[in-house]
Amino acid sequence: MKKTIAIVAGGGSSEHQVSMRSAAGISSWLDRELFEPYIVEMKKDGWEVHLEDGRTEAVNRHDFTFPNEKGQTIRPDYAYITIHGTPGENGILQGYFELLGIPYSSADVLVSALTFNKFVCNQYLKGFGVKVAESILLRDEKVSPADIVARVGLPCFVKPNGAGSSFGVTKCKTQDDIEAAIEKAKTECDEVLIEAFLDGTELANGVYRTKKTGTVVLPITEVVSENEFFDYDAKYNGQVDEITPARLSDDTTKRVQALTKAIYEILGGRGIMRVDYIITHNEGKDVINLLEINATPGMTATSFIPQQARAAGMEMKQILTDIIQDTL
Repeated sequence: MKKTIAIVAGGGSSEHQVSMRSAAGISSWLDRELFEPYIVEMKKDGWEVHLEDGRTEAVNRHDFTFPNEKGQTIRPDYAYITIHGTPGENGILQGYFELLGIPYSSADVLVSALTFNKFVCNQYLKGFGVKVAESILLRDEKVSPADIVARVGLPCFVKPNGAGSSFGVTKCKTQDDIEAAIEKAKTECDEVLIEAFLDGTELANGVYRTKKTGTVVLPITEVVSENEFFDYDAKYNGQVDEITPARLSDDTTKRVQALTKAIYEILGGRGIMRVDYIITHNEGKDVINLLEINATPGMTATSFIPQQARAAGMEMKQILTDIIQDTL
């Protein structure tokens, strides 16, 4: 019998609609001979399932059941989480599915919570020798712009510490920009991360693991934004060149992919993750600097992961089948 897959999307962040587009991408790639997918949209005022006849029905949050087109009660066999932001990227939803005994696609509660907190994750991996930018984490404390500049320099990035990487981010070129940038970041998250600017080449590298395949590191994508940085318009409105495979030397390519594999295995990753880097240069050598880790990366038709799969000669249908069947 076909397994019922709930593609869980939406969420409470500014990337709600991007998440819904990722859900549509995942649904289009699932093997219909093996799986019967339903998109479940999580909103602040309730959860609803999108049915094939265009109707929506409420999802019972107590047991994650919902009626199908025939009025039959459905309890999914598996949850594919593609929420960008809370509650699907920070461990909350993972804990919910753990309690219900429903297998799911992403990293577990601890790893999801860790990777969602950019500052804590980067500091943790720094202990394993991973290079990261100098940074400051702000909660309620007041730090003067002058003190911030003395610590991380200019330009610097001000971003929400626990949110997606598209909203609330500012590249500050002067000390006078910093206070407004902090307030902007706080509209997305109570914690604000301030990082030193690294001048180099931005990269994104997908990775996943199953018992069948082992750890699979995909080709690397080089990101060349038309804007000051890789912001929302660059990501989703085409203001960027995404080059896969990236224009790197063979040595640097191998080192980046080896680091991606090491990070994934250090964290005990599960499902598809994406590791983002900046390559800087020191005395003619490429230096790999970790930017952040995305435990529920975008899965639209134009997202990095599908691009990288195509470059590797792989099909998203097979990748998703392997990941889902790994825990069913």
